[in-house]
Amino acid sequence: MILPKNPNLFSFIFLLLILSSSSSSFLVSASDSTTEDEYNYKVGSKEGPENWGNMKPEWKVCGIGKLQSPIDICNKRVQEFPQLGILQRDYKPAPAVLLNRGHDVMVQWNGDAGNININGTYYKLVQCHWHTPSEHTLSGSKYDMELHAVHKSSTGETAVIGVWYKIGKPDPFLSKLLDQIKLIDDKEIDVGTINPADIKFANKKYYRYIGSLTTPPCTEGVTWTIVKKVKTASIEQIIALKEAVHRGFEENARPTQNLGAREVWLYASEENKKST
Repeated sequence: MILPKNPNLFSFIFLLLILSSSSSSFLVSASDSTTEDEYNYKVGSKEGPENWGNMKPEWKVCGIGKLQSPIDICNKRVQEFPQLGILQRDYKPAPAVLLNRGHDVMVQWNGDAGNININGTYYKLVQCHWHTPSEHTLSGSKYDMELHAVHKSSTGETAVIGVWYKIGKPDPFLSKLLDQIKLIDDKEIDVGTINPADIKFANKKYYRYIGSLTTPPCTEGVTWTIVKKVKTASIEQIIALKEAVHRGFEENARPTQNLGAREVWLYASEENKKST
């Protein structure tokens, strides 16, 4: 593979080792989740994010891990890496259900909804969910919402695409689900065939880094792709998501974690560099 221009060699090798690793220590299930009464997002509380690592032995990486997510993406530290290439995705309509997990609202595809291709590895789309406000920040600033599209490879590796939203025009994808979100309560709703391509996120400018799940057990080795272009969602849509979850989870964003020695890479296609 061609090395990036002016590379930090150690970080580049570290990135490749993680992306190509099949070690079980980096395997993570896209269905890893916990019930909402086991933890919360209230900083300073006994079950708050700074204490997740102390609540259960299997959650200890939440407190001691070195590859934790989310992070603050500081443009001063980002390194351009054109060899990443355009994010390759091949989504298709598939049967789905809408679930209220208490701490978030999730669309789960029960059929083959397609995949993404990262560095030659195919990751099948499993589910998407929303965080309000955003979990990842840009130079210290939060957005109003963040969507996470969770993908899983045949060997159990996880890749997540994060999409930022600010308040503005309604998001077309959420518009298709808004009535069901308002009625979901604690039940599962069959929403029929849903096309994930309706999320319509840009794929020609994005950030890439190695991190973790943002909820317990905070498993590491997750390949994160954060889309640079910010989409919009209406106030009504964001309020609907906040009102659907259980009380106390209206703000369900984990605080940003220490980046440490990790690198954050930026891909921008040649025709988009002028607006990067």
